[in-house]
Amino acid sequence: MTDERFSVRVPASTANLGPGFDSIGLAIDLYLTVQVSPADEWRAEYLDDHHQHLSDEPDNLIIDTARTVAAEAGRSLPPAHLQVISEIPLGKGLGSSAAAIAAGIEIADRLLGLNWPMTRKVEIGSRLEGHPDNISASLMGGLTVSYYDEDELATVHVAEPALGILLLVPAAAFLTVESRGLLPSVLPYEKAITGSAAANVVSAALISGDWKTAGRMMEKDLFHEPYRKDRLPDFDEIRQACRTLGAYGSAISGAGPSIFIAVPQGSETEIAAELRVLFPRYDCLVTKPAFHGIESRVSIGKK
Repeated sequence: MTDERFSVRVPASTANLGPGFDSIGLAIDLYLTVQVSPADEWRAEYLDDHHQHLSDEPDNLIIDTARTVAAEAGRSLPPAHLQVISEIPLGKGLGSSAAAIAAGIEIADRLLGLNWPMTRKVEIGSRLEGHPDNISASLMGGLTVSYYDEDELATVHVAEPALGILLLVPAAAFLTVESRGLLPSVLPYEKAITGSAAANVVSAALISGDWKTAGRMMEKDLFHEPYRKDRLPDFDEIRQACRTLGAYGSAISGAGPSIFIAVPQGSETEIAAELRVLFPRYDCLVTKPAFHGIESRVSIGKK
C-alpha cells in the first residue's frame, strides 16, 4: 500500500451506436474524477451537486468494484477516502456505471500495486458490467468494438475517431434495468440476420473511418431502438432533423434516454444551435471523442 495521494480520471461513453448492441463503445470527453487518499475506513464523498446523494449510499459502486478486484487478486484492500467529481449525468445512457467500475478497478490496481494489463482490466470490467461496450471505451479511450463471453474477450480499438459529437440529454433519467425490460426475448431469424448485417457494416465503416456510411447504418438497428424509441420524446422528428442539418447519423445512447448524434468536425456548434431551437425539452451538449481512456497520477502532497 502506498501512502501517496493519487487521482483517477475516467471518460464517459456512449454504447451501441445503433446495431452494435452491447459491443460498440465510444469514449466521450466528459469525466469522472476521483481523488484517493489514505484513510482509516472507506468513504466516498461526492463534491458536485448532482451526485452528492451518492455520498450516503452504503453500497458504493467504486468501492465495491475495488474490493472485488482485491478479492480476485487474493489481496487485502487498504481503506481510502474518495473525493469524487463527475461530469457524467446519472441514468442518461452515458456510461456512468461503467466509469465507476473502471475507477474502482484502477484504484484497486494502484493501491495494491497489481500492474494489471489493460486486457485484464477490460475483462473484469466486462464481467461486472455484463457487456464490454461502455467499459472498454472508458478504460481504453477512443472507439472499441468488442466480443465478450465467459471464456473470451476480443476488442478492436480505434484510438482517435474523427468526428464531432452532440448529445441530446432529457431531464428525466432512465434506468438501464427498466430499458432492458422493454426488449424482446426472441427475434425472428430473418430480422436477426438483417440486424447483424447492419452491425457488420457499422463496424467495418467505423474501423475504416467512413462516418458517412456508419451514420446511415447506425439508423438501421433492429435489436433495441424499435422497442425503446417511444420512451424518448420526439425521437423520429429528431432523427429526421439531424439528417436535414447534415449529421452523419443518430442513435439512442446506450440504454437511453440520451440521443447520440455523430456530426462532421467543425459543424457541431451550428447544428447544436438549430437542435436547441427545435427540441427545447433536451439539453444539447457539444462534445468530442475522448482519445485517452482511464488515467491515474500522483497528487501533489501527502495526507
